[in-house]
Amino acid sequence: MLKQLLSPLPFLLILLCHHPAALAQSPTQAPAAQPPVQPELSSPPQPLVAPGPTASGPPNITDILIKAHHFDTFVRLLMSTQMDSFIAKKLNDSSQSLTIFAPDDNAFANLKAGTLNSYNDQKKIQLIKFHMISSFLSVPSGFQTASNPMSTEAGSNVDYPLNVTTTGNIVNVTSGVVNTTIVATVYTENQLAVYKVDQVLLPLFFFQSHSPASAPSKPAGKKAPEAVAPSVSTASDDGDAGSSVQPSGANRMVHRSLTAASIAGYLIAGLCLCL
Repeated sequence: MLKQLLSPLPFLLILLCHHPAALAQSPTQAPAAQPPVQPELSSPPQPLVAPGPTASGPPNITDILIKAHHFDTFVRLLMSTQMDSFIAKKLNDSSQSLTIFAPDDNAFANLKAGTLNSYNDQKKIQLIKFHMISSFLSVPSGFQTASNPMSTEAGSNVDYPLNVTTTGNIVNVTSGVVNTTIVATVYTENQLAVYKVDQVLLPLFFFQSHSPASAPSKPAGKKAPEAVAPSVSTASDDGDAGSSVQPSGANRMVHRSLTAASIAGYLIAGLCLCL
């Protein structure tokens, strides 16, 4: 029995001598350290309309908005006020540039019913110009360096203030009445940047009371002399005693001659009696 147990022992010793690494236990390897995960930075929004090949003229704002879709109301407003021609003329000058905030159709639909129709053409033009900045601003760096309040094409930043703030790549825009955010880049190239906003930027100026300019007072002029109708005395048909006719100069001369002749006659008669 003992021989049977010890018989495999020489073979095991020979095997262990030829493979000494089998006796050693391999230490447990620690997992390889993973590199720290870098936070992924959000990239600026991609344009809805990619810039096409360089054309002979300036960018066409209505074509850009039509290709981007969902800007039908803004396109009609630009065309009815001829502001599309104003933008084209401005961009035709290579030294000029524009940044335009374009409200989509939902933004106009969110306005109070009848708001847009209550504006006359001049007020509509001012509304569009309030969505335009006279410089090219990229997202977000251009807005990060902008000074508040920003000036728009509508007028001074006192009457039409527009303020922007940035958080990362997010750009917030406020008019003092409406707060909105740039939700997409519609177009950006060279002179023109167009950004989609989800609210119509109503200027504070539209909601302030403005006393109308008083009309200049007319200078006091000289009174026209009143026409005095000449009074004419006429004899009534029935010969009223109150009516009289002034004698003319010829009649007065005849009357005086007769009086003088009468006096002379009396003197002659008196001399004759004395003789």
